Amino acid sequence: MNRKNLLLFPIVLGTFFVLSAQETKIYTHKNKAYQNALALYNNEQYQAAQTIFEKVKSSTDDYETEANSAYYAANAAIRLNQRGADKMMEDFVDRYPTSTKRNSAFLDVADYYFETGKYPYALKWYKKVDESAMSYSDQQRFNFNNGYALYASKQPKEAERYLNKVSTSQKYGSQAKYYLGYIAYEQDDYDQASARFDQITDPNLLNEKLSYYQADLNFKLGNFEEAIAMAEKQMAKSDRNEQSELNKIIGESYFNLEQYDKAIPYLEQYRGKRGRMNNTDYYLLGYSHYKQGDYQAAIQQFNKIIGETNSVAQNAYYHLAECYLKLDKKSEALNAFRNASQMDFSPEIQKDAWLNYARLSYEIGNAYEPVPQVLTSYLEKYPKDEHQLEIQELLVDSYITSKNFEGAMKLLEENKNYASKETYQKVAYYRGIELFIDGDYEVAIERFSKSLKSAENKAFEARTLYWKGEAEYRLNRFEEALVDFVKFQQLPAARAMTEYEELDYNLGYCYFKLKDYNNAIAYFKNVVNSSTLDDQRKNDGYLRLGDSYFVTSKYQLAMRAYDESSKMNGPERDYAAFQKTLCNGFLGNSSAKIDGLNEFLTMYPTSSLRDDALFELGNSYITANQEARGLQTYDRLIEEYSTSKFAPRGMLRQGLVHYNASRNSQALDKLKLVVQKYPNTPEAKQAVATAKLVYVDEGRVSEYAAWARNLDFVEVTDTELDNASFESADRKYVEGKTDAAIKGYEDYLREFPNGLHAQKANFSLAQLYFSKGQKDKALPKYQAVANGGTGEYTEQALTRVCEIYVEKQDYQSAIPYLKKLESTADISENRTFAQSNLMKGYYGQKDYSQTIAYAEKVLKATKIDDRIKSDAQIMIARSAIATDNEALAKTAYQDVKQIASGELAAEAWYYDAYFKNQDGNYEASNESVQKLAKDYSAYKKWGGKGLVIMAKNFHNLGDAFQATYILESVISNFAEFDEIVTEAKEELARIKAKEAESNSSVNPDGN
Repeated sequence: MNRKNLLLFPIVLGTFFVLSAQETKIYTHKNKAYQNALALYNNEQYQAAQTIFEKVKSSTDDYETEANSAYYAANAAIRLNQRGADKMMEDFVDRYPTSTKRNSAFLDVADYYFETGKYPYALKWYKKVDESAMSYSDQQRFNFNNGYALYASKQPKEAERYLNKVSTSQKYGSQAKYYLGYIAYEQDDYDQASARFDQITDPNLLNEKLSYYQADLNFKLGNFEEAIAMAEKQMAKSDRNEQSELNKIIGESYFNLEQYDKAIPYLEQYRGKRGRMNNTDYYLLGYSHYKQGDYQAAIQQFNKIIGETNSVAQNAYYHLAECYLKLDKKSEALNAFRNASQMDFSPEIQKDAWLNYARLSYEIGNAYEPVPQVLTSYLEKYPKDEHQLEIQELLVDSYITSKNFEGAMKLLEENKNYASKETYQKVAYYRGIELFIDGDYEVAIERFSKSLKSAENKAFEARTLYWKGEAEYRLNRFEEALVDFVKFQQLPAARAMTEYEELDYNLGYCYFKLKDYNNAIAYFKNVVNSSTLDDQRKNDGYLRLGDSYFVTSKYQLAMRAYDESSKMNGPERDYAAFQKTLCNGFLGNSSAKIDGLNEFLTMYPTSSLRDDALFELGNSYITANQEARGLQTYDRLIEEYSTSKFAPRGMLRQGLVHYNASRNSQALDKLKLVVQKYPNTPEAKQAVATAKLVYVDEGRVSEYAAWARNLDFVEVTDTELDNASFESADRKYVEGKTDAAIKGYEDYLREFPNGLHAQKANFSLAQLYFSKGQKDKALPKYQAVANGGTGEYTEQALTRVCEIYVEKQDYQSAIPYLKKLESTADISENRTFAQSNLMKGYYGQKDYSQTIAYAEKVLKATKIDDRIKSDAQIMIARSAIATDNEALAKTAYQDVKQIASGELAAEAWYYDAYFKNQDGNYEASNESVQKLAKDYSAYKKWGGKGLVIMAKNFHNLGDAFQATYILESVISNFAEFDEIVTEAKEELARIKAKEAESNSSVNPDGN
């Protein structure tokens, strides 16, 4: 109930309508009708009286009787609320200007409207009254009624002028003082109001409402104990609504007396205006609970304060933050401190809130803005603060804990006094590791080099050397990698590190790639004899040890190494078995080789080496003079693996076998078939050369010439020039003269676009362009090789074509090449690469069934790292979300969360929060959002989406402040993400509409 509008009517009005002049004349018989009408009028029988007055007015020849009849007829019309009654009275005044009732008419009509509560009508007529022509009693009534009508019409200043005139009147004085006091009360002049109220002596007024106003006045004047006493006195005489207001007066008085325990029960009994509290009401009750140490109860009040920016809100949010901290709810405290820090009503509160917001941001992360930005802003806002050193240290650490190592490096390079050289060394190392994980090895090496220039900490120096070597190895810079691995090996600090356990393995591979097989053998021996390496590394060590022995013709030792690998039953046991058969061949044990190859084909029906095995088996049969079996084996190879690089080789071998056996016709058939089915391959060119020999032997050179001229990849003449031109370019390539080699290859291909060496020239030229970063130039050269049939360079060229298109995100162009690579790749890593990018390509085309199919292929592949696994799982999860299969998505995102890093991990944690929200597990959902904010703050999109989830969680948990504050922050800080901002606005509008039902401070239409 509004304390300022309790009384809008006079308490003791009496009967204000009094006839202005009584008839004293003894009426003659001819005035009897007038006398009867007057009697009816005084008995309030206005309709009958009006009829007679109208007749008398029209029939009498007496001016005064006519005027009086017109006066009473108009007065009766007003009391009957007839249309045009005002006009009748105005006509009376105009028509009878000398009537004695002219002034009485104005006052009488005004009093009538006053008595019926029509104050604007009353004022209209009071304005017409001639005050000087009234009696003393009429003047008093006029002044009071006119004053009250002005007050009721919301003209308090004009009302005071008339009410003051009767403030000492015996009849009207108490009422006039009451309204004068109330006017002062409404204008917040509490001293004047109190003085006026104190002068009232009317017992009716004193008993009715005055105690309430005096209680409120004392409260507003700071007389809290007096306010409490008066309010308690009034409580029993009040209705339910006024009792609510009195509880507010008592509760707030105790609050101001700092008697919070006494304030709480009264503040809790207050029901608000029209059943709705406001933010100040919630603050008073919340602060009382806070001072009593009941932080949970305080939170339940403070967190209802939304939709305003003022000193009350700033105080409330600061104390709300303190309550959250007391209950170890740091995420909630962060938001409350942040809100308090953004208001400047109290600079002291703002600064302390800023400091706590900065500290908490560092401790738990911040989803609104990067933690380093928060700390930097604090240093800029308070440059001479006593906490400057603390915040500087937190700033450096924040970059590290939020994994923004690039930002940390830039900060330390610009502010060298913020931290030591050792800190910079560590930051640069961590940034290098981050880039290494992302596959950006070139830039990783730059960061590792910067770390090494500040090598204060020997342990980090050793680690940096190791990972720099790893990055160089990945870029095929084997000599540089070897140098760094050897430096790592020589540092004492290295021996205590887990990386040291991998060192022999890495050194063995470096020497192996550099074709220093003796050193490779020494290190791979260390690998297989290690007690710390896992079986996967040991198994691979046996394979490379076997390869090193194999290349150096130590076939017995190679077989033993391959045997040991086979016993470990690793993923490449088919490779070990195949290599053992080759060793038998080189040891002259042809039958063992043949038996081994046949056994291999039986035991490994899905091996990628089956085409190799069939080709070797065919060769072995031919060598063992089992020509028929050899030719049949080649047929099997060509039939089962027509796209393999060994198919044209097998067919060429068949032609040569027939030629050597003088079966020239059959030889020509096979040789021509090689040319027909595998044009542009080296085998096709050799087939042409061998066919030429057949034609020459048979004296059919003209037939050869006619056939060869129709082949667009064969130059019938200029063979020597072709060879010389290619060898010149190739020599420059071998010598490392890159620019000269590029020019040489370009010249060769321009002169001999279909030359004998076109495939190798295209491939070498593509590699040179690629190494210079000229990928657009490299692409057509790789395509020429990839599209030119199967050959030695086909798989590498296909892989490069796919890499270039994938890097451009041009999956439309990439997919045909990826599918070809998948079906033809001999190297399992290349097949997995093709499958993983087919998965991404189909996802981009919204072909979700194919996406999931390829993701499952990727997950079945052996020897894939966690990054590829998480890519596959994320594709399954996203496809499931796109097809509304939330059960599959939930499982897939859980798998991603276990192994992913970077943005994929951020996405997984967002969906972890999303699904927990869907399940109604709101607190656990908030924990996931907090994890997202702390560990993955660099990925702003997922942070913003997570905050919207968090807002929904808080509203479901009954915390309107957190919900609305988070959404308002999202709208302010994530403008670059339209979809997120739109969702936040819709959710904020929904929550505000709900909260406005119980909080009058909330504007449901506000954003």
